[in-house]
Formats: sequence, structure tokens, C-alpha cells
Amino acid sequence: MRNTALLLLDCQPAVLSALPDAGPLLDLLERTVAATRARGGTVVHVRTAFTEDDWAAVPAGNAVFAAVARHRALHHEDPATAFHPQLAPCEGDLVARKTRVSALSGTDLDRRLRARGIDTLIIAGLTTGGAVLSTALDASDRDYRLHVLSDGTADPDPEVHALVLHRVLPPRAEPVTFAELFDH
Repeated sequence: MRNTALLLLDCQPAVLSALPDAGPLLDLLERTVAATRARGGTVVHVRTAFTEDDWAAVPAGNAVFAAVARHRALHHEDPATAFHPQLAPCEGDLVARKTRVSALSGTDLDRRLRARGIDTLIIAGLTTGGAVLSTALDASDRDYRLHVLSDGTADPDPEVHALVLHRVLPPRAEPVTFAELFDH
């Protein structure tokens, strides 16, 4: 797994609060982080958070983030935008802060992954119809080999979760479970 990175997307209280019960997801992701590290993979923690300059740079026509900027939501120093303590970064992990839906858009994450020789991504976290989908599509265009952790992703809308995992992503990314990735 030395050429593989686990991307933990938006595992922060502000986003996790949209789920009815994030406990089982967090427990599985904690096991996934441990298994990735044990096999020599890279763990990448990605959060959505804004500075004053970031808010100012969001165009009024941005359907996703214009309201965030207008209401000054998701401030980078707000505890609600911090990584969930159960999934706190460790030495050797990569950390990225994003201001768009994809983890690769507007960040230097692609460059840092390539510098480590990463060519395979396991995408996990929140939300299946948002950051997971957007990051998978972006990473596919950048020629990464992709897995989406089907039991390690979630969406407030179960129908969106199922549609994205089983209909939208399969031509670009392989949906896999924790057991399929690590229990062999």
C-alpha cells in the first residue's frame, strides 16, 4: 500500500452533524486509518474551512459556497471545522484545508500525493453526493486508481448515497467495503 492514500473527507463536526448517528461511521473510519497505516499507506485528512480571504474569493454565483461566504460559516478556527478527535492526524499524515467540494480543487494535495509516489486513492468520509463524488470525479480525471469505501462514506440522503455508489461512480472508481480492502 505504499503507493496508496486514504482520503478522509470532511470528517469534522460541522459536516458529521448532518448524519443521524455518525458513531458507526467514525468507528469504521478509525479502523480504516489503523489498517492503512499498518500496511504502509498514507492517511490524508481533508477538511472544509474558510478564512476571511477565502470567503471574499467565493463568487456570488457559486451555488455551493456563496451562502457559506455570506454567512461567514465554516471559519477555519471554529471547533466545528476541526478534524473529529477520533480521527485526529498523526505524524506522517497529510493534512489539507479546502474551500471547494473536491479535495483536489484549489489545494496542493495532488502535488503532495504525487511527490510521495501515490497513484491509488481510497476515498472515504462525507458526503457521498458531495465531496466524495466531486473528489472521485476530479481524481479520475487526474488518472488516479480509485476505490470508494462504500461502508466508510455517508450522505444524509440514503438514496443519494446508494445512487452515487452503485450507479454514478463504478465507471470511474471501484466501490469496496472495509472487509474487501483489508480482510484478506
